[in-house]
Amino acid sequence: MPTWLLVLLVGVVLLVLGVAVEAAKILIWIGIIVLVVSLILGFVGRGKSKL
Repeated sequence: MPTWLLVLLVGVVLLVLGVAVEAAKILIWIGIIVLVVSLILGFVGRGKSKL
């Protein structure tokens, strides 16, 4: 499994948990940050594989 896909899955889980538990609002932000980082890693990985 590619690293960026694993990071994406972790981000989605954190995002869902953050929405489900109102007391843990920080999880929403961590989930969003992890999702953005995984998307960036995915695009960078695709760019390198085409070269």
